Amino acid sequence: MKAVLSKEVGGPETLVVEDIDEPTPGKGEVLVKVAACAINFPDTLIIRDLYQFKPSRPFAPGGEISGTIEALGEGVEGFAVGDKVMCGVGNGGLQEKVAVAAARLFKVPDGIDLVKASALLMTYGTTIHGLKDRGEIKEGETVLVLGAAGGVGLSAVELAKAYGCRVVAAVSTEEKGEVARKAGADEVVIYPRAPFDKDTSKQLAGDFKAAVGPNGADIVYDIVGGDYSEPALRSIAWEGRFLVVGFPAGIAKMPLNLTLLKSCDIRGVFWGAFTAREPERNQANIEELFDLWKAGKIEPLVSETYPIERAHEAIAKLENRGAIGKLVVTME
Repeated sequence: MKAVLSKEVGGPETLVVEDIDEPTPGKGEVLVKVAACAINFPDTLIIRDLYQFKPSRPFAPGGEISGTIEALGEGVEGFAVGDKVMCGVGNGGLQEKVAVAAARLFKVPDGIDLVKASALLMTYGTTIHGLKDRGEIKEGETVLVLGAAGGVGLSAVELAKAYGCRVVAAVSTEEKGEVARKAGADEVVIYPRAPFDKDTSKQLAGDFKAAVGPNGADIVYDIVGGDYSEPALRSIAWEGRFLVVGFPAGIAKMPLNLTLLKSCDIRGVFWGAFTAREPERNQANIEELFDLWKAGKIEPLVSETYPIERAHEAIAKLENRGAIGKLVVTME
């Protein structure tokens, strides 16, 4: 079977496509014939040895997949050959078949496309945990989303709207702003490219304040980090919640005096650890996501698909922050 392999430390250009042996499901595992593998920011880090988990080489990147069960290992219950499933695998998704623990699988309901299903877990799973469990989102609140046109950002726009909130989407181009508006954003802020000097940072803080309104943003959903974080924090509401989700623009240095002045919280959102520590709560969140999808309130935006031979192009495009919505590698 074909697999995209990282055999040396480096960027997407170092990845190779080779034939490897098919895996055999062990006890408690199933063999999934992969239909699609969504590309996420950790894929750009793990091949450079910059992610918190460093698998031994050679390995296939790719953290979330959808597909069809082809075989069951010993002791597997609740699943059958032919079931459509999706799951997070950490890495190893960019290959045609994957052996994965049955406990990590979610059944894909009838009527939901497998390619779009591959784009649900890491983005919407992260965001529903962020907004509900960490952000304690309430109807009528104002939510500022940084990086609002990427996969995670669009999931935040859609879910915040589904929970009855006003959403301000912050993006880098008008094209991305239009995508955020179509997803339900009430206001859009176009921010410049970092790095920022003091005047640019102050101007952006003013733009955020004007967009969120005089009471400030009850929740800031920060997927970007770097120089963008402090201006967003300056627009937060009294007792607001600043959610740290990711930092492709760098790890921000935050002036903690602002947390005192606004009596606000800075809260981390580590969905991967949450799924391991509280699988039952995560299961309930994923079931809620499918209910919202069926109700027409959310739907992953897959903007481009790539064959497995061009998987490196998808990772490169995401790394260069050129993606709108989700990029997905399909196996057929």
